[in-house]
Amino acid sequence: MLGFLLRLLPFWVREPLLITVGSVLGVRIMYLAVRDHDRVAAGLGVVFLVFTAIRVYTVVRALRARRSPSPAAPEDGAAVDAAAQPQPQPQEQAQFQEQAGTEPRPIPDTPEKEHNAWAQAIAAVAVFGAIAAVLWAAPRFMPSGDNSPRPASCSDGEHEELPKVYKKTPQPVTGEELCEALNRPDLAELLGTPGETATTASGTSNTAPLTDGKVAQPEAEVVFDTYTVNVSATYNEMSTDQYVKLMKFGDERDIKTLTVLGRPAVLSSDHTMKIEINLGSGGSGGSGGPVEQGPLARTLSVALERDDQGGYYDITVWSTSGALPDDSALLAVAEKVLPTVHGRAVR
Repeated sequence: MLGFLLRLLPFWVREPLLITVGSVLGVRIMYLAVRDHDRVAAGLGVVFLVFTAIRVYTVVRALRARRSPSPAAPEDGAAVDAAAQPQPQPQEQAQFQEQAGTEPRPIPDTPEKEHNAWAQAIAAVAVFGAIAAVLWAAPRFMPSGDNSPRPASCSDGEHEELPKVYKKTPQPVTGEELCEALNRPDLAELLGTPGETATTASGTSNTAPLTDGKVAQPEAEVVFDTYTVNVSATYNEMSTDQYVKLMKFGDERDIKTLTVLGRPAVLSSDHTMKIEINLGSGGSGGSGGPVEQGPLARTLSVALERDDQGGYYDITVWSTSGALPDDSALLAVAEKVLPTVHGRAVR
């Protein structure tokens, strides 16, 4: 279909169009081939450039033919016969036309001026050059194609059954809702690593350990190449002051109290746990190694409500390399994420 449409175009429009498209595609493909070291793309670019060179050669020959036309000379015999025949005189021609009862044919006006080939070529190059420029610059101003990694999604299509304690807790948030609030498009930028894309995102509606399932503790986690972020909500009756006193008896360090979103909050650091599981081979079953100390994590705990009647959010960040973002990154995450959490967080 495209080839049929191209054949319908005039020569001085079709050829500049093919030259423009071929040169733009050829140069672009060669650039990508050199950048990505792709031999197949390089070969394809060479094909486009050779095709363009052939079209240029065709146009040059046509321009030369228009500048110096060389009409074919008549054959010798035909020329002799034409010279031997007597040419009618104007008076005889007029008498013949009167006898035939016909009027003399009108002499045509000045022959129509042929279209300027150079104007057609320049116009075609200008139009399709503009189109090529738009196509060339489009990838810089438009989102990347399907080849770019897509951010992880929280919902897996299945809704887990909530523990019974969630029905007894006033306005509890679920793990999926926490994940939706945490998995923001600007989360990587808030952490100081703009351009990264979340590899996994998940949320679970758990209960707090060592409470016999009587305390709701939903949590969500978003993993990047550099950092991992975990947000949990604990619906107990422990105030921030009591929580700080409990921290001082534990292994937490760098404890710092502050106010976030008008609520009591505390910053602390502690090591994560590292567990190795060997799945074994040959169907012999797996075995677990000892629990080891993992990389250091930084946590910001914020009270659920301004009056601090109990319960808190924990925003924890860590990395496998042990590097941690500044505390300002944790504060930025809290100020952006917590106001969007469903339930008691909006108060």
